[in-house]
Amino acid sequence: MRVPPITTSRLELVSISASFIEALLGGRPFIAEGIGGFGLPRGWPDEHDRRFLETRLEQMREDPGVQVWLARAMVQRRDPLKPMIGHIGFHGPPREGALEVGYTVFEPYRRRGYAQEAIRGLMVWAFNEQGISRFIVSISPDNAPSLALADKFGFKRAGEQVDPEDGLEYVFELQYGPEGSP
Repeated sequence: MRVPPITTSRLELVSISASFIEALLGGRPFIAEGIGGFGLPRGWPDEHDRRFLETRLEQMREDPGVQVWLARAMVQRRDPLKPMIGHIGFHGPPREGALEVGYTVFEPYRRRGYAQEAIRGLMVWAFNEQGISRFIVSISPDNAPSLALADKFGFKRAGEQVDPEDGLEYVFELQYGPEGSP
């Protein structure tokens, strides 16, 4: 399934396909790079991201149509090497009219505004192309940069949950729309 990328000022958010994940997890990173059209960071994925990718692959095997909602590589679009600097996506298709956003920016690229740019691009796409206006993020209480970013976007704390892998998380919601959009 070919999913068009989402383009922002500095990034291209490239959908990560089942064939990309199969090649990567199968120990063929050069094949994965060819499928994705971007360069992979050395040593990626780590164990946490392997589990993340296995989950996304399972979701796509169950329903290939969910690929549009899932993981996208954050790719520096002006760099000729097209390096992947992180990933972003929704946890799945909309539930009760909302989408949960998850993201990771790799260490060398943090604190440069990439997460903010990617989140904005993903939410604009979901609003304009899919009519989704409610977004959720779940953040560890220890993750000060992500908590600050949620505040900057105007997310409001809606509760908390215990994630089996990540532990305690605060849950935030945002009603997005043309008026007052981040």
